[in-house]
Amino acid sequence: MRIDYEKIEKERYKMLGLAFKRFDIKKKEYQDFIKDHQNWLKDYSLFMTLREMFGGIPFWEWEKRYKNRDLEALAQVEREQGRRIEFYNFIQYEFYEQWMALKKYANKHRVEVIGDIPIYVAADSADVWANPKLFSLDDDLMPTLVAGCPPDAFSETGQLWGNPVYHWPYHEETGFAWWLDRMRSCMELYDVVRIDHFRAFDEYYAIPRGNETAEYGNWLKGPGMALFDVLNAKMESLRVIAEDLGLMTDTVRKLLKDSGFPGMHLLEFAFYKSDDEEGKNGTSEHLPLNFIPNSVVYPGTHDNETIMGWLGNIGKRTKKALRQYLGEESEVSDEKLRIGMIRLAEASVADYALIPMYDWFGLDNRARINSPGTIGPQNWSWRMVKGQTTTILAKEMKHFAVIYGRVEKGERDGAEAGNNIV
Repeated sequence: MRIDYEKIEKERYKMLGLAFKRFDIKKKEYQDFIKDHQNWLKDYSLFMTLREMFGGIPFWEWEKRYKNRDLEALAQVEREQGRRIEFYNFIQYEFYEQWMALKKYANKHRVEVIGDIPIYVAADSADVWANPKLFSLDDDLMPTLVAGCPPDAFSETGQLWGNPVYHWPYHEETGFAWWLDRMRSCMELYDVVRIDHFRAFDEYYAIPRGNETAEYGNWLKGPGMALFDVLNAKMESLRVIAEDLGLMTDTVRKLLKDSGFPGMHLLEFAFYKSDDEEGKNGTSEHLPLNFIPNSVVYPGTHDNETIMGWLGNIGKRTKKALRQYLGEESEVSDEKLRIGMIRLAEASVADYALIPMYDWFGLDNRARINSPGTIGPQNWSWRMVKGQTTTILAKEMKHFAVIYGRVEKGERDGAEAGNNIV
């Protein structure tokens, strides 16, 4: 199933507007929410109101007094557009209430929630507008440097993301206050936070604004352990998964080790061989034989093909390498290889094995979540539908978890009952 975001965007504000008309803003829980989240909520709701006033154009194209946050001008907007600002507060409150109820229900049933956050924020965002000194911007508040990835085997011109990069010296001057607020908010919403593009905390790739590709950027030094030392010292509970994929260097590996965070392994990266490559087996850090316990293994993440899609597109040598690793010397079906990859993940020493639902279902690339470097309705729109999960699948999932020791001892009884998905 695919979500039609354009349709939702057009319709949901009508319903939210009606709900807001019927809402009592004097409600204690609402007022407590406003008070507890003022460090970001006030700027966000004011930003959204101004964005609406200016027809959705980027904030750097607003009138100068609003773009530059003239206090008198902003105070006037707060007086004249107070009800609209309150509407955006209300939306955030309703989301928060519903999300926390869902998280409470999940935690009650011993399911933890992993939140995925990008390392960067959008250029046209409340974060950048409210905190311009934290980013590499020019006098017109436009990015001077933007984020991306250099050319590699997957892209001849690299990936040009366009997010403004951080001005790390100023972050350090503030004691990384913005990052503290961000991570505290994340730990309120999630049990574990997966930080995308972790390697940029060591070195990040920055491209001068105006380039049409990512070919002409440079690697610049990130904050390293200085940031994580502050986060660990100031936060009581910080549980992070480090997305350490991409170009790995000794300094990135050292940062991951020093941080103590689990890194990631992707089985779809483990077996690749070009059609003319014999190669030495066992060298990829994504092979289970090279895992350490403090890690997380996926067949592939939201940015990769589904297992079945990947199996349909890889070369003969890659498939042979996978097949031999699984102990299959002769040709077998892709379906059997799919189960074999799930088994590899579950049986590995990695503390966490995360299997996407579309891989349990055995779906092809029509269920793929995201294709990096592309935009369009195909990205981030796949959803499970009611009835797709079955008792038979639940039994299979629990069976794998039990035989490979991924459930606690007391939960192993009745493993074949299929009454819990682990």
